[in-house]
Amino acid sequence: MQSRILILLPPALLLSACAIETAGPTQHDYRNLEMDSSESLRVSLKMGAGQVRVSSGTQKLARVDFTYNIASWKPYVHYSSVAGHGDLTIEQPGGTHSHIGANRYEWDLRLNRDIPTDLRVNFGAGEADLDVGGLSLRSVDIDMGVGHLNLNLRGTPKHSYDVRIRGGVGEATVRLPGDVGISAQAEGGIGEISTTGLRHEGHHYFNDAYDRSKVTIHLDIHGGVGAIRLISE
Repeated sequence: MQSRILILLPPALLLSACAIETAGPTQHDYRNLEMDSSESLRVSLKMGAGQVRVSSGTQKLARVDFTYNIASWKPYVHYSSVAGHGDLTIEQPGGTHSHIGANRYEWDLRLNRDIPTDLRVNFGAGEADLDVGGLSLRSVDIDMGVGHLNLNLRGTPKHSYDVRIRGGVGEATVRLPGDVGISAQAEGGIGEISTTGLRHEGHHYFNDAYDRSKVTIHLDIHGGVGAIRLISE
């Protein structure tokens, strides 16, 4: 006689295991942030999977447009300003629910070019297209998982700033100004590195303007990026 073992799962686990969402009609949403007394802005973007675009081109503090077809993925947006420092967070809701059908998830963020800005981007899978060289950047910090990063830093910055890129698996293209000093360090599990307009010494890369420019963009690229292209022009 064979014995049978019955395993009872907690109700919460059963519910989570059955939570499957179906892709629905495409929805569009947006948020405008009006100019206030903030003298600087910190932007933090946290996306699990999808497409994120960042650029300049608004007279407001910020404007962001959303496109999505999974209802529970409506982005979380929070803004606060304390003592002249604005803090904007945009985040994809958490959870591990499965979905049926092709999903569409896009953020299009435009920032004011005159506000000193610290930009933080964390995306797990997908594509990030960051055309931010026209912003008044103080720092750029990017963590990417699986996907593609297109980072355009071409512009005429008035102050030096740091760029940090931490990669998983994917490709990254970084476009840099040719008339601003560039100092880049790339190492730690990175695959192919190709450069245009840069000379290299070991893991360090410099452009011709580095020795004479009063402004320098410092790049620290580390770990796991499948291929990276650095273009200074």
